[in-house]
Amino acid sequence: MERNEFSLHYQPRLDFKTGAITGVEALLRWQSPYLGSMTPTQFIPVAEKTGLIVPIGLWVLKTACAQNVAWQDQGLPPVCMAINLSLKQLIDDKLLDDISSALKDSGMAPNLLELEITESVLMHNPELVIAKLTRIKDMGVRLAIDNFGMGYSSLVQIKYLPIDRIKVDRSFIRNLLQDTANKAITEAIIAMGKTLSLSVVAEGVETQEQMDFLREHACDEMYGYFFSRPSTPGQFADLLCNHHVSALQN
Repeated sequence: MERNEFSLHYQPRLDFKTGAITGVEALLRWQSPYLGSMTPTQFIPVAEKTGLIVPIGLWVLKTACAQNVAWQDQGLPPVCMAINLSLKQLIDDKLLDDISSALKDSGMAPNLLELEITESVLMHNPELVIAKLTRIKDMGVRLAIDNFGMGYSSLVQIKYLPIDRIKVDRSFIRNLLQDTANKAITEAIIAMGKTLSLSVVAEGVETQEQMDFLREHACDEMYGYFFSRPSTPGQFADLLCNHHVSALQN
């Protein structure tokens, strides 16, 4: 952080019904002059273990919010900015103040921020987590459960969570058409989301066949290499501009 070696890449979220880019996920990258390009799976666990994930998470939050407003200042349509929260960030006493500060400093509307937690976070202390999420929700911020289907949260917990969206874990999408169990689980998650009035997003869509299946089964949105890999702020701006113009022409 001190040497400004972190950066954010952005992966777009595509709406199945409209074909529009409705959101983007901020993904942390680290280019070390000594270690080279480091993947999040290499350094995030260390950051969480040492507690450095809290200041790093604040940097991600502030940087992503500022970038979103910068895109709008360029004349691009507003999109929802999704950011992951770790357990240490969620239970940090300063989190609500940090969210408020990031929104105020950037000027971004609260409803354009979406904070994501994994199901495993719910296992820590469901009552505490639900209380904290409710306070975040009261700020006008959107909430989502990431990697859904891989954790151990009960349907009772999901029922009471103040969430807007669930994201189907990529492990179910990867062999969606070849694995009948994955297909059944994906269909069940989509159906459950509809019943609970939640938006359902599929992660890791890499083929036309996967995309067609998800669209046919009323999945709402998707991330994946089939549409776009994570990109730099400038690359995403170009994609959003060109895609928006194309959608208007159609």
